[in-house]
Amino acid sequence: MIFGGQDIGIDLGTATILVYVKGKGIVINQPSVVAFEKRSKKLIAIGNKAKAMMGKEPDNIEVIRPLKQGVISDYMVTERMLKTFIETAMQKKKMFSRPRICVCVPSGVTELEKRGVEDAVYHSGAKSVEIMEEPIAAAIGADIDISMPRGHMIVDIGGGTTDVAVISLGGIVVSNSLKLAGDDYNDSIIKYIRRTYNLLIGEPTAEKIKMTIGSVYPREEPVTMEVKGRDLVTGFPARIIVSSEETIEAFAEVTAQILDTIHNVLEISPPELIADIAEHGIVLSGGGSLIYGLDKLVEESTGIRANVTPAALEAVVVGAGKSVNFVGK
Repeated sequence: MIFGGQDIGIDLGTATILVYVKGKGIVINQPSVVAFEKRSKKLIAIGNKAKAMMGKEPDNIEVIRPLKQGVISDYMVTERMLKTFIETAMQKKKMFSRPRICVCVPSGVTELEKRGVEDAVYHSGAKSVEIMEEPIAAAIGADIDISMPRGHMIVDIGGGTTDVAVISLGGIVVSNSLKLAGDDYNDSIIKYIRRTYNLLIGEPTAEKIKMTIGSVYPREEPVTMEVKGRDLVTGFPARIIVSSEETIEAFAEVTAQILDTIHNVLEISPPELIADIAEHGIVLSGGGSLIYGLDKLVEESTGIRANVTPAALEAVVVGAGKSVNFVGK
């Protein structure tokens, strides 16, 4: 079987990498985590297997996230991780023509950072590479016709960055990229529990709290969760009960900065586009948008209806996969 001219979309996220193959849909959805042997640099595990090692690895193994705040922090590890995922997506078949890849980056990255991503994807086996800004991809993935002369506001909250953009006629009119997102919610939980309960927890536990009971808006009925960690006074294992109300307090600072960014973009947007946004609402995407009550809080803060797009986690990669266009290349 020949996979000539295969088109692939990649959401190169700080927390998660998703790969979309045209005609097949999403074939890879794995954490952006790599484990390797420190001395030999031998790759031990990638994705889910590597994430399961976080906080449990011996001294001779290092587990890292090679992407930080939406950009590459460890080039060589990122390249090896990408190559593995691309080969898996292509089912490791021999290709007479290498894949054409559209990869997404935050709207605030520099040209140098874009070039770093482009080079890593080329070296991972791509024939051609197109760089797409995440808000554009998220809008396409949310089935918004961005070609029309109509304003749409996209708020994409990933693992490392929050992108807020107003889109019209196929391009970004106004945007702002905030280097705060889902990972910062995790850090907020860790700091809050340490400060309030003298209990030390790891990132995997913080992420579980965020995903299970995490809230930025009061629930009709608060929910609770048992949390285990190390007592900082005794040094022994301990457990506490954390409520969803407490996560609102823990998340408050990060949430406030995201709301401020949305307000700032609205304030500098052309009046004609603001009218469109008021009519059609604000679209939320990305894993961070799934935190309970964020849509309600945005609507309450701006006075504009806010909706979390279906399959919010996949919107960016689906948009990238739909948009690969290498005609003439």
